[in-house]
Amino acid sequence: MGHTRKRLDRDGNPRYTAYYNDHLGKKRSAGTYNTKKEANRAWHAAETKVSEGRSRHLVKGRQRFRDYVEQTFLPNHNVELTTMTNYIYALEAHILDCFGDMRMAEIYPDDIRAWITELKAKGLSNGTIAKQKTVLSAVFSSAFNDEVIVFNPCHRVKIGPVQRKALTIVTPEEFDRFHEALPDDQSKLVVEVAISTGLRWGELSELRPKDFEFARNLLTVSRSVVSIPKKHSPTGERFHVKDYPKDGERRSFKVEPAVVHKVERWVKTRALAPEDLLFRYDPQRPAAKPPEPADLGWTKPNGEGRTYRHGTASGYNAGKCRCRHCKSAIAAYRALRRAAGLDNPRKQRRWDTDGHLPGEYFREQVIKPALKEAGIQTSIRMHLLRHAHASWLLSGGADLQVVKERLGHSRISTTERYLHALADADETALEAFNKVRNRSNSHTPPPDAPNAATTAATHLTAEKILTEMSRLQAELTKLVSKEIPRAA
Repeated sequence: MGHTRKRLDRDGNPRYTAYYNDHLGKKRSAGTYNTKKEANRAWHAAETKVSEGRSRHLVKGRQRFRDYVEQTFLPNHNVELTTMTNYIYALEAHILDCFGDMRMAEIYPDDIRAWITELKAKGLSNGTIAKQKTVLSAVFSSAFNDEVIVFNPCHRVKIGPVQRKALTIVTPEEFDRFHEALPDDQSKLVVEVAISTGLRWGELSELRPKDFEFARNLLTVSRSVVSIPKKHSPTGERFHVKDYPKDGERRSFKVEPAVVHKVERWVKTRALAPEDLLFRYDPQRPAAKPPEPADLGWTKPNGEGRTYRHGTASGYNAGKCRCRHCKSAIAAYRALRRAAGLDNPRKQRRWDTDGHLPGEYFREQVIKPALKEAGIQTSIRMHLLRHAHASWLLSGGADLQVVKERLGHSRISTTERYLHALADADETALEAFNKVRNRSNSHTPPPDAPNAATTAATHLTAEKILTEMSRLQAELTKLVSKEIPRAA
């Protein structure tokens, strides 16, 4: 119930403040007036407006959560296709089962807390729950704007601390082993371009020859491609090319000349037109010529002590060898039998694509086998190569702003994550500290210190250095003065 409260201003004159209760029952001010009649009129008008609002909310808020999501939120929420796909996945996997049959106006913060507790009981991490809550909060924010509900029940509901995972950065040595184990020329070039540019997968798989200025070693990133399930695609197609990268702005930067030369040679060898995809999914492309078994050596002795040549079906079956060459040999053998109608031949497996390299295919069929072949424990993903590119640049002394612009980050704080990401970055910091700390001869490192400076140059004081420089300058002056008359 609203009311009016009398108070005095600084001159002692009476003033009247009008108060009313909002839709949450909290006391609010409707303003301060010169007369009590004006104040009463103000709080009456405010409460009438609140009552009208409640009536609208009561009608709209009776619809079910599932109906609002499917009929209003998803059709009209304007976001990127990949974001919408993630929304749909979160709604179907973790949200609709809990809130789908509840009325919008009857969902309160305690319901959100109970849902979070249920997700934690299922083993979801706080980070994963935070992502689901973001989607749920987006639904309620939209409902609030549509005057379906009077407040967002997700506000002020806490999940718990979300620990940020430390970045795992592949070392140059690990990358070289991984690169050597890749199966063909295309996959090797894809990975080499990725580590040299730091492109996102959507930008990398959308590269075309026209994006390179080969004479200037310059790459322009102006598009990206996204892959979404067909059932969520507005056009029914899986791949959608966007005329802008993720950050919304095209960017150009220099690329290592050796890599640009390899790309140029790749384009010429395959006679690619400027608009053609640089890398294509083509399971029919001829495989690289396998090495001769005689050049590969022998397998380890099996249980009977027998050895077999690498790169043969016998090496795979009898020798139990699972190296890349033996697996390729048995795959070729089985392919020949299927082509001859033997072994119940199946249709060739193909990924649904318009020619773009599917990310899942490249991860499962190319990256994982190469990691196993190279014996690398680090779980290298294509985005991890982007992390490595940034970390290597910063570790090598590149400017932070330059790295930010190469990667297309909108905020420099994102780029700062890569500072000191390499394992030896802390050693570099110690070396820099010791370089300054040991300049003074008042501090003598212990003899057994691993980086103890024992040369005379390390112990030169500033005064001695200046004296030596003066002596050298005097000698140089004498030499110059002798040469001038001779030249005259």
